[in-house]
Amino acid sequence: MSLPPAPPRALILAAGRGERMRPLTDTTPKPLLAVRGQPLIVHHLVALAAAGVREVVINTAWLEDQFPAALGDGARWGLKIHYSMEGRDHGGALETAGGIAKALPWLAPRGEEAFWVVSGDVFLPGFPFAATDAAAFAASPHWARLWLVPNAPHHPGGDFGIDAQGLATRAAADKLTWASVGLFKPGLFADVAPGTRLALRPKLEAALDAGRLAASRWDGPWADVGTVERLNGLNSGG
Repeated sequence: MSLPPAPPRALILAAGRGERMRPLTDTTPKPLLAVRGQPLIVHHLVALAAAGVREVVINTAWLEDQFPAALGDGARWGLKIHYSMEGRDHGGALETAGGIAKALPWLAPRGEEAFWVVSGDVFLPGFPFAATDAAAFAASPHWARLWLVPNAPHHPGGDFGIDAQGLATRAAADKLTWASVGLFKPGLFADVAPGTRLALRPKLEAALDAGRLAASRWDGPWADVGTVERLNGLNSGG
């Protein structure tokens, strides 16, 4: 009798400087700023734990010592948190693909497990991080699966469309915006040496060109908490 698959692990991206959020981020990392009564990153931790995730990696760089001080080992949410400290180890943030590559030993210890990635500076209450989605993705030929949302005023052109086969496409007349949440497989980052600074977009483009970038639409609440005005809007009920 085979054992059920282990729940997927997750990476919360939290290494950025948050320049557009200054002066708030001069003293507090953006994911630790409060949204509706608790740090932004805690909304993700609660949702991941509710979905059955048990191990989470948080990558850090800017003011990174504040994260373990604020969040501890994750036990209060039923989680085990690992901190991937890019500032301490590499002198600064490694960007998204570089951050994922550094975190792979925790995310995919056997080198094959699919895992969640979500940005620490987006607010998406109600996103399920569904175990069924993770299992279906793990069994698929895809290298990544992105969730897309309707375009916000600050990003009217969007990023990708979704074709009839459920793949991301550049050809759609009406593109959507990547919500900064998705599922990934470690093979997409196999050629990225730990410590390399690398953006994620080239990896997504390579997956798209290979027909291995899946996409789904998310119509629930979502906000990119990228400015003080957007943060204030969320906290005032907007």
